[in-house]
Amino acid sequence: MIKLFSAIYFVFRGFIKCISFLRSTFFNLLFIGIITIAVMALIPEKKPGVAQNSILELTITGDIVEQTDAVDPVDDYFSNFFGLPEQARQTPLQDILDAIYHAQVDPNITALELDLKSMGTIGLNQLQLIGSALIAFRESGKPVVAAEDYYSQDQYYLAAHADKIFLNPMGGIYLNGFGMYRLYFRDALEKLKINFHVFQVGSYKSALEPITRNAMSSEDRSQTRAWLTTLWDNYCQHVSEQRSITAESINDYINSVPGNLKEVDGDMAELALKYGLVDELKQRHEIRHYLSSLSQASADGSPRLVGFHDYLQTVKHSYRDGDSDKDKIALIVAEGNIMPGESGDGLIGADTLVSLIRDARADEKIKALVLRIDSGGGSAFASELIRQELLQFKQSGKPVVVSMGTFAASGGYWIAADANEIWASPNTLTGSIGIFMALPTFENILNSNGIFQDGVGTTNLSSGLTLSKPLSAEMSTALQLLLEKGYKDFISIVANGRKMTIEKVETVAQGRVFSGEAARQAGLVDNLGTLAQAIRSAAQLAGLEEYGVFTLAKQRSLRDRLLQKIGVEASLLLESHVSLYAFFRDLFSRGTDFQQFLIFRDPNGMYAHCMINYY
Repeated sequence: MIKLFSAIYFVFRGFIKCISFLRSTFFNLLFIGIITIAVMALIPEKKPGVAQNSILELTITGDIVEQTDAVDPVDDYFSNFFGLPEQARQTPLQDILDAIYHAQVDPNITALELDLKSMGTIGLNQLQLIGSALIAFRESGKPVVAAEDYYSQDQYYLAAHADKIFLNPMGGIYLNGFGMYRLYFRDALEKLKINFHVFQVGSYKSALEPITRNAMSSEDRSQTRAWLTTLWDNYCQHVSEQRSITAESINDYINSVPGNLKEVDGDMAELALKYGLVDELKQRHEIRHYLSSLSQASADGSPRLVGFHDYLQTVKHSYRDGDSDKDKIALIVAEGNIMPGESGDGLIGADTLVSLIRDARADEKIKALVLRIDSGGGSAFASELIRQELLQFKQSGKPVVVSMGTFAASGGYWIAADANEIWASPNTLTGSIGIFMALPTFENILNSNGIFQDGVGTTNLSSGLTLSKPLSAEMSTALQLLLEKGYKDFISIVANGRKMTIEKVETVAQGRVFSGEAARQAGLVDNLGTLAQAIRSAAQLAGLEEYGVFTLAKQRSLRDRLLQKIGVEASLLLESHVSLYAFFRDLFSRGTDFQQFLIFRDPNGMYAHCMINYY
């Protein structure tokens, strides 16, 4: 027995020593890594040079966003030190534009190659801005080349702006038009015995239709068809102008797929060539040979390419670190869903945005504010907090100009309404002036399983909003009255901000969604144009001739950035399993829009949110 205990003791002691060794080794390596990164961060980074006769390889990776977190040198050193991939989940739109416009006048750049294979989600207005930059690049006398194995619809829009479009003989161009399709859950919720108590104002406010209906309402169908048609017409017009083909031809390419494929024996690449969507069918080695003819080829015949990430390090970035001696225009980006609290990835935190606006108001050098909005809305309460702070900024005598991105609807329009001017893209989706509440109760499913709730209270509302019992008549009436008051507030905000009558606002409210051009005609938008045009307008309103523009953004701690880095790498690992990732991404992005409102944490339970996801 003694020998047995002795053996157990030695095994346990060995295990403890092993754990202690591993722990000591881990923390020593971590300490050395941190010291190494800190030292490297203090070393001035040598910017790469660009060799003569180089081709800019414009690699657009991940989702295209208005703004990412502030870049810190430690991030790059962290990636390099641990051998992490440089591929990002997001690419800032302005970085793409800056690179193209800089390359246009760079004598060392002779051509531009579009690398679109890893491009993620992008708005039509963003595509148009990049397309305009590519046109300017071509007009400088430098060619743009697009060469892919296949093109998605978004990828092809950009490729259409190239002098030459090459396609792999085994590839294809996949155009399908724009559509918005949702899953509807009314019958499923009834079978699950879940009661959703819905309160909303606005005939066109369709955010909650997935839980109240089994199919799209006629009102939502009509308004959705209207703005989808506008956006698709714009897509076809821009592509047809660049490719010298007709919009009718593009639609025929899609609508007559079976007959078209039969004529070319099912060859998608040959079909694209037949319709003039591409210039030539080339294999990869043939494309490399063509690119080599546009640049100084290396000894092995490879083209001389400079990567997008490296080239950005030679480019002066727009709207960063303006001249401290000049008067300034502050640019604040509001991107994502609106909610109380602090901002995070894909979320506009009211506390964060209010703090940034307050800082801009207190800075004497800042003479105007441009708010770039890309949001479908969210919490009505959070939207109102932001609007109140914008009013304080205006009352200080400084103008506020709103520039709308892909979306600026519902709560996104709530915070825009009081601006001195509102600018939008023709392809912006805006409006959606409406409001809703939704509350599930589970008494039926509990009762069917033998679970009941009972008790007493001192008032009619003492039970509160208990999810395990039916919603009382008193509570339902109270919630509807609160909602109607919130809607009236929304209408009044728009009427006061846009100098419109209540009656006029009512005609464009009810939750209706508008394209940028339609919104301008309805009086919800002042001008159609870009962010740069909105900034110039803000300068004119402030009476500025010489000024700097810089972006005000929340600075994230090193801890937050490291945690985000871990999350990014986990996402990239998942994305490497393309089929699985795409399946779940499409399932949840297309089918479960209604669940988004559950995360907004509005204290009044009221949401001004436009749940649109077209593709």
